[in-house]
Amino acid sequence: MDFETGTDVMLARREGRVAVLTFNRPEARNALHAETYEVFERLLPELADDPDVGAVMLTGAGGAFCAGGDVKGMNARNSGEAPSPASLETAVDDLRKRQRIVSGALQTFPKVTVAAIDGAAAGAGLSIALACDLRVASPRAIFTTAFAKVGFSGDFGGSWFLTQLVGAAKARELYLTADRFDATEAMRLQVVNQIFDDADFETAAISYASRFADGPLVAQRYMKENLNRALSADLLDCLDAEAMAMSRCRTTDDHKEAVAAFVEKRPPSFTGR
Repeated sequence: MDFETGTDVMLARREGRVAVLTFNRPEARNALHAETYEVFERLLPELADDPDVGAVMLTGAGGAFCAGGDVKGMNARNSGEAPSPASLETAVDDLRKRQRIVSGALQTFPKVTVAAIDGAAAGAGLSIALACDLRVASPRAIFTTAFAKVGFSGDFGGSWFLTQLVGAAKARELYLTADRFDATEAMRLQVVNQIFDDADFETAAISYASRFADGPLVAQRYMKENLNRALSADLLDCLDAEAMAMSRCRTTDDHKEAVAAFVEKRPPSFTGR
């Protein structure tokens, strides 16, 4: 089943209970486009409320994940061939909005999000992959912060996400050098969670995402909230929130089904309720 995106630069379909969103500018290594942000802004809230969607997978077409900003477009603006923001304040407001409707929305999305990286994830493209809950890669995946190469400081939360994943010292190195690293190094750094073979990468990635799409969705939502809160709250606040979430989960059909399945020694059949 396909979802209407209103553009060719971003495609969306459903495979089982996994919504697959695909960056689709292979001629530009899937660089970001104004219409990309519009799709995220409209579609993510719809997928959050869709009872037939249990997880979201983000990927790219044509052998790249996402190259981040369109460098050719930047050059056109800098040379006066394309319009630039009217003022610094306009540029700041616009970027703040775009960051929130993509990285902010992915990090707080109530269902599990998976970035499936089968090629280059660079600059803001890497930041967006890091905003997902989990990342899987093929052996040909390449990662780089890239910003230093074009005289930028970084956006879409990459500095925050990378610091959480690899620690401050390594995050500083990866940002300041903009060195490339491959899937094996990404796995060692815990930037990716799994590596799947090139030949059947998308199938394997969808199967991986399906594990969560077919799981206890209410419990997963509260797990995400707990883990996000743990980044900034103190222990007592986290304990209080865990108590509330556990008590709510106790009333769900999925909890009751899981307990019965455990006792009966069979796999549970979750409904997301």
